[in-house]
Amino acid sequence: MRQLSVLLTSMCLGCTLSYAQPQTAPPAAEGPGPTEVVQTAAQGMLGDLDKDRDAYRRDPARVGQLVDKYLLPHFDTEFAARLVLGVHWRNATPEQRKRFIDAFYHSLLTNYGAALVDFTSDRLKIFPSSVDPGAARATVRTEVKRDNGDRVSVNYYMRKTAQGWKAWDVVIDGISYVNSYREDFGAQIEQQGLDAVIQRLESGARPSAIARQRGSKGG
Repeated sequence: MRQLSVLLTSMCLGCTLSYAQPQTAPPAAEGPGPTEVVQTAAQGMLGDLDKDRDAYRRDPARVGQLVDKYLLPHFDTEFAARLVLGVHWRNATPEQRKRFIDAFYHSLLTNYGAALVDFTSDRLKIFPSSVDPGAARATVRTEVKRDNGDRVSVNYYMRKTAQGWKAWDVVIDGISYVNSYREDFGAQIEQQGLDAVIQRLESGARPSAIARQRGSKGG
C-alpha cells in the first residue's frame, strides 16, 4: 500500500506504452510547468493531511476525497482510459466510454486513497526537469522513501492540453499503471466483453501486476 501512495506525490522516466504522438503540442494556456503541477498537488495533499492526520487514519476513505481534490484536476482520465482500452475504445458506445472513464478513475481512488495516510513531506523528493517550450510530452522524476529506508523511483508522464499540463500515467518501480490495466483488462474484454470489465472496475479491482507489487512490498 505504501508503494501505491506515490501516485499523487511523485513522477520519473521511460514508458512501455506505444501510441501515436502528435507532431506539435496542442495550444495551452500559460500556466505552471509539469514539475510545478506535481509539486503543487503534493504540497496541497500533504498540507491537508497534516491538519488532521489522526482523523484520516481513523477513516482512510476520507483520503479518497483528497485524491479527488488534488489529482483529478491534473489527471487526464479520458486520455488514460483510451490508452487502457486501446482498439476497444473505438467500438465502445458513448455510455460505455463514460462508465469506463468514471470506473477507471474511482478504481484508482479506491486503490490509492488509504495508502496516503502515513505519507509525509520528508519522504518525497521531486527532481527538477527541463522541458522545451514546444514540447507536448514531459516526464517529472521523483523519489519516495519507504518505511525501511528504501527509495522508490516514480515516473509521472505528462501531456500538454488546452487546460495545461496533465498526468496520464505513473510508473512505479518499473510498473506502468496504465499499461497494467490495459494488459490485464484487455484479455477480459476479449473473453467477456467491455461491460464485464467496467463492472470489475466499479468494484475497485486492480490489475494483477499491481496487486502483486502491493503484496511484494508489504503494503
